[in-house]
Amino acid sequence: MPELPEMEIVARRLAAALPGQAIESAMTPGINVLKTFDPPLSALDGATFTDVRRRGKLLLLEASTASHGPLTLLTHLMSAGRLQLQPKRGSLRDKTARVLIRLPDDHELRLREFGTKQAAWVKLLTLDGLEEEDSLRTLGPEAWPDPPELGELLASPRPLHSLLRDQQVIAGIGRTWVDEILHAAKLSPFKRGDDLTEREAKALRDAMAGELQRVLDVYEDTVRLPLPEKFPKPTRVHAHQGEPCPRCETVLEAVFYEDYVMTYCPHCQTEGRILKDRRLSRLLK
Repeated sequence: MPELPEMEIVARRLAAALPGQAIESAMTPGINVLKTFDPPLSALDGATFTDVRRRGKLLLLEASTASHGPLTLLTHLMSAGRLQLQPKRGSLRDKTARVLIRLPDDHELRLREFGTKQAAWVKLLTLDGLEEEDSLRTLGPEAWPDPPELGELLASPRPLHSLLRDQQVIAGIGRTWVDEILHAAKLSPFKRGDDLTEREAKALRDAMAGELQRVLDVYEDTVRLPLPEKFPKPTRVHAHQGEPCPRCETVLEAVFYEDYVMTYCPHCQTEGRILKDRRLSRLLK
């Protein structure tokens, strides 16, 4: 799933390429992707891109139109969506295409979605609509570059692994980078938020800023236009179960859920305890 680092580098690359570009046409080959109807997507025809920015895992593509004033194409890639700025294709026969924006320089911006769920979505919003948009209004503070103090923010009986992925608590972190952050902070994924000490909360905040910056530094060196279908994943812990911990060399363990895996180090994070597979049994007390 594209998370804060992936969306940030996408926003940076598109912000360097799109502003000032005219839009020839905008269409939705994937009819389920567009979640608004007024203004219509055709309002972007003839518009000019003005900015691209990120909020949490959301991307905001801003444009100036003659008929509707400033409009924002709010985009959520969900788990399998990808945005690609690339030369125009000769055919529209692309089963992965959900949104297609054609530009006059023989390029196009294409939202593609891989897999069968078709969960990615876009909304075309006016300034008033942007202010009222729930997916933006309910977002928590940004996890990067300057995360908030986490003590009171995470004061909940929920496990840290769940809290940190809750976009209404803190925006931008998902299943991949939460494993890296918790490992860097030496905290159990099942430690409750309201059990955090002041020292642990500071360690978690430092790990959050540090790990997300580390990933972004890698992307700055490796991700160029046209944007790739698959981003490199400079993970040290996530999905590396069975390998030695990069800090202490203990074998990394994992808890498997129905559609994702959570990886951790028993020595660094859980005081030697092995957490049981959630597909088969409850967490070992």
